[in-house]
Amino acid sequence: MTDICAVLITAPDADWLASLVHGMVSDRLCATGHISPTRSIYRWAGEVHDTTEALATLRTVTDRVPEISARVKSEHPYEVPSLITVPINDATADYRAWIIEQTSPA
Repeated sequence: MTDICAVLITAPDADWLASLVHGMVSDRLCATGHISPTRSIYRWAGEVHDTTEALATLRTVTDRVPEISARVKSEHPYEVPSLITVPINDATADYRAWIIEQTSPA
């Protein structure tokens, strides 16, 4: 069985993140991406920051994660982008099949 997962990515700008996700969906790296505003509190360069960011949650197959990671590292405006992969252990059979179909090479 093909493993599916969620990939979480934060960015400073929702429009930039939407453009990144749109490209990844078009290139079949992920089946879908959901973008939400989020408040991030973190330490960077010795200071605590409290900022608004955008959070994308992608649905994909684990085989596509290296390509997603490479694209994020290449295009992301942050020096150290946040990219976290979480396994999806339970999903309906139809949804799992749809993710696999949408991320298969055309």
